[in-house]
Amino acid sequence: MTVSRVINGESNVRPATREAVNEAINALRYAPNPAARSLAGASNTRIGLLYSNPSASFLSELLIGSLDQASRLDVQVVIERCETDEHELAAVRHLISGGIQGVILPPPLCEAQPVLDLLAEAGVPAVMVATACPADDALAIRIDDREAALTMVRHIVSLDHRRIGFISGAATLSASRRRQEGYAAALAEAGLPLDEDLIASGLYTYRSGLDAAEELLDRPDPPTAIFASNDDMAAATVAAAHRRGLDVPGDLTVCGFDDTTLATTVWPELTTIRQPIAAMAREAVDLLVSAVRRQNLPPIGERHRVVDFALIRRQSDAAPRRRPRQSGLT
Repeated sequence: MTVSRVINGESNVRPATREAVNEAINALRYAPNPAARSLAGASNTRIGLLYSNPSASFLSELLIGSLDQASRLDVQVVIERCETDEHELAAVRHLISGGIQGVILPPPLCEAQPVLDLLAEAGVPAVMVATACPADDALAIRIDDREAALTMVRHIVSLDHRRIGFISGAATLSASRRRQEGYAAALAEAGLPLDEDLIASGLYTYRSGLDAAEELLDRPDPPTAIFASNDDMAAATVAAAHRRGLDVPGDLTVCGFDDTTLATTVWPELTTIRQPIAAMAREAVDLLVSAVRRQNLPPIGERHRVVDFALIRRQSDAAPRRRPRQSGLT
């Protein structure tokens, strides 16, 4: 207790005792542990992060941003994994019973209505990350998914591609629908038809991206470019092309979405839309902690934050070939 009083600068310590404690601190090179101090504090803020995202790269970025901002704000983060089925409510109840004061919900849980209803019933605020259609009374961090997809397809069109394939994300998520709307809008803007044969469904997983890419490349008149709704499915598309002996981007342009670490792990590195996931996670923690500490949601106009996206061009896109591909050439 005496050491604690000295470290915290309290006045009720005799000068001789204070000097002796400081000498011991210097000799032992002691430094207080902020984490231990926050755990001991009665006013410590505890928030939960509930996840069920199929992309490990997305999750990694999300955790980095969340934990970084939580450390800055002296906040504990309790991380809970669940599946989007009957177990999701059990996971939410576990967080609530553990005394968490707010929850971060990345996709797909950000749009799981039973989860949102249970949190609302318990009076626990939640912030939705990467949802395209947040409710007016919800806390949310997002980009403009439609405009981002529109920007990417405009870029692909500018390379002179006319048969542009699209791999959609999970149909139940609003961001997936907005990205497909952006794809369709860019085609219409360029005077290109919306061909359903050039659209394949994915689930944001690498495996679903492989299946979707194979489906598109099996078409009698396959696309010269494929835009996938996330980097996992774009990386799978590159693998599917290589398996067929196709050169990326010589024979097939491939573009992704998110700009996770996977985008620069595959070869060639992916042209993609940068969704700043780590920065969005930091914003989510900041918005949620602010609501928790003042015990009230911010005004409606301040509950939604839209962050900027960017088109990142790397080595996976090029103009379509003007001559048939010749196999076996070196």
